[in-house]
Amino acid sequence: MSKVRTMTEDSPTNGVDEEAWPPLVLVATPIGNLEDISLRALRILKSVDIIASEDTRKTGLLLKRYAIEKRQISLHEHNEERAIQQILAFIRQGKHVAVVTDAGTPGIADPGYLLVRKALEENIPLTMVPGPAAFVMALVLSGLPSHSFTFRGFPPRKAGPRRRFFEMDRDSPHTLIYYESPYRLIESLEMALEVFGDRPAALANDLTKRFERVDRGLLSEILAVVRGLTLRGEFVLLIAGCERSDRSEGKK
Repeated sequence: MSKVRTMTEDSPTNGVDEEAWPPLVLVATPIGNLEDISLRALRILKSVDIIASEDTRKTGLLLKRYAIEKRQISLHEHNEERAIQQILAFIRQGKHVAVVTDAGTPGIADPGYLLVRKALEENIPLTMVPGPAAFVMALVLSGLPSHSFTFRGFPPRKAGPRRRFFEMDRDSPHTLIYYESPYRLIESLEMALEVFGDRPAALANDLTKRFERVDRGLLSEILAVVRGLTLRGEFVLLIAGCERSDRSEGKK
């Protein structure tokens, strides 16, 4: 098992020992407001040799904001296998690589998981800089129970698989969290209402941005609100878990 030396408070650079950084670092970046970047994330982005970005243009805006000039390579769902091999090749050459996504935490509904698995297989040391994740903020702001929840990511695009995806969660007692695009949001809300019934729910959009919005209410109420909106950006849909009485009735 690979080991990474701990960055301690007595390190020479105010808690950050550059020699202790492993060659592969996953870095969480802001989900909207660029001021949400951490000091540690900035130090690592400034120090690495290469930044692997889901969208080099979006990452370029972040880097420009903080006067960081680094070589970028693309790592997204359409080139993931090839990009992973490229990243591993850089590391074998002695390079340090940081991995970022469009926004939020790599590996959470974004590229990162496969790279981590491959790095572990090859015993390559790695770590990450924690930071924003849209579903965490949405959960806290939703007003739904946050002590126990299930994050499910994006539902399938097609209706049949999407229904089966929701039906798997119908009897779950935990708060359910999904991501959805503006193009399928109404369809997903309609199907969620059919599958789960009219449960308490919340819908978050544009978190940390100027027009941040969180709608709360029954699924039918949220659906009615959404029908009157111009939908942009990604959404976080949260649905209350199944009550014990509902689970009992479903088994009869």
